[in-house]
Amino acid sequence: MKSSKNRYSDGAIVTIKETGESVTVMKWQYVKNMKRYSYIVKEHPGTFFFEEELEANE
Repeated sequence: MKSSKNRYSDGAIVTIKETGESVTVMKWQYVKNMKRYSYIVKEHPGTFFFEEELEANE
């Protein structure tokens, strides 16, 4: 199995940079043709975010 290099795992609480809203990562996946990770969050299941749109809560 390939090891992942994504920043956030399922269940991680992160902040959406644009709004400052704290959300919970529900699912993540690697988008091969864009060469980056996308995340679906529990609070907005119809929207996906890329890693650079999120930041870790400290």
